[in-house]
Amino acid sequence: MAARERMMNMQKSVERALFEITPEIQHFAELCEEKNAIDKELYTKFEVKRGLRDLNGKGVLAGLTNISDVCATKIVSGKEVPCAGNLYYRGYNIKDLVNGFLKEKHFGFEEISYLLLFGELPSKEEMAVFHETLVERKTLPPNFVRDVIMKAPSRDMMNSLSRSILNLYSYDEKADDTTIPNVLRQCLNLISQFPMLMVYGFHAYNYRMGDDLFIYAPSPELSTAENILMMLREDRKYSKLEAKILDMALVLHMDHGGGNNSTFTTHVVTSSGTDTYSTIAAAMASLKGPKHGGANIKVTQMFDDMKNQLSDWTDEDAVRKYLIDLLEKNAFDKKGLIYGMGHAIYSVSDPRADIFKKFVKQLAKEKGFEKEYALYDMVEHMAPKVIAEKRKIYKGVNANVDFYSGLVYSMLDLPPALYTPIFAAARIVGWSAHRLEELKNVDKIIRPAYKPLAPHRAYIPLAER
Repeated sequence: MAARERMMNMQKSVERALFEITPEIQHFAELCEEKNAIDKELYTKFEVKRGLRDLNGKGVLAGLTNISDVCATKIVSGKEVPCAGNLYYRGYNIKDLVNGFLKEKHFGFEEISYLLLFGELPSKEEMAVFHETLVERKTLPPNFVRDVIMKAPSRDMMNSLSRSILNLYSYDEKADDTTIPNVLRQCLNLISQFPMLMVYGFHAYNYRMGDDLFIYAPSPELSTAENILMMLREDRKYSKLEAKILDMALVLHMDHGGGNNSTFTTHVVTSSGTDTYSTIAAAMASLKGPKHGGANIKVTQMFDDMKNQLSDWTDEDAVRKYLIDLLEKNAFDKKGLIYGMGHAIYSVSDPRADIFKKFVKQLAKEKGFEKEYALYDMVEHMAPKVIAEKRKIYKGVNANVDFYSGLVYSMLDLPPALYTPIFAAARIVGWSAHRLEELKNVDKIIRPAYKPLAPHRAYIPLAER
């Protein structure tokens, strides 16, 4: 009994040391906050481009790319003015690409992956070869599920995925080879393996929580979207509409210029000369953030809180008050944000949100989500006005792709834990394309400047302090 008590006390001691905010940690944290604070006026004085953007939100030019283009302005009478947003993949308008594969009634993920990676739309023969190349890579190393995914599964799927990706390094005999053919091989492997890593990681955590475990191998006959739905559901069933909309979502999230946070991370980490697995894991860490890829889950959580707080979802005054409370840090997570609203580049409209919205309304009718759609629609139109009234803004505010993607995923009965991983399953194609582009064109490590503010001081011996 004494031995058991000692063990329990030891465990409590370890838990306290590792996981509690002790008074000592709180004291050190206060020191951190005090000594790390920088006067915000100094950023203006020294013309620091906070977030690598100017006051109008325009990004600092940090590189060149052929992969995608984000357009949100046009020239009128010699002046640059905001316009409806457009997104181009290798010069093709995203709206034309989506309309094209929807009209031809085939899935778009594989076709648009080819376009982003290799610069041209594939012929039927090229598409067949590429599809077969991806199919033969839809596999994981022997015992990987047991030895990696099933061990210590994380409640956060993005962390679980990053761990799996880093572990794949150990199975690759040429893990550190950064030649283009080898990096392309690694990227194609990860693009093909990602749905398995994502779904199996989700099932592993649920199994640890007491649910039944089922692991299905991907089918070579199915598209990426179909395989995700099939592997995710115990009965393996999904509708054509569900697969079509998930496929479209994957295409819309594939890439978004070289300057978005996770893609810029890909460029930065690639420039250091590191391996593909470390690079993609770093991009995953960036995408997880609630200001980036994690925003869609924040949107759905925000709306869940809104629906719980409002007795009448059609009451415009009540909705407006809730939005004001959000901005004044009196509602939801008290961060002062209306999630899903605003974008670093778009100020009139986000083309991805425009495409999503067309299908949201249709899907809402089929799934019985008309009330939820009406609330989203009201917030989309009301939020920009509320933000303009309460905040000093330098450009327009509009609904971004995350505003509707969470609602779409909930109507598709996808678990919230996979909202951001699904974003990553698409964006890994863009990351791969940008990594290959960085390796081909730039042989210089990315290292911007930071201005030091601390005065130089003489060392004082410990006994004299």
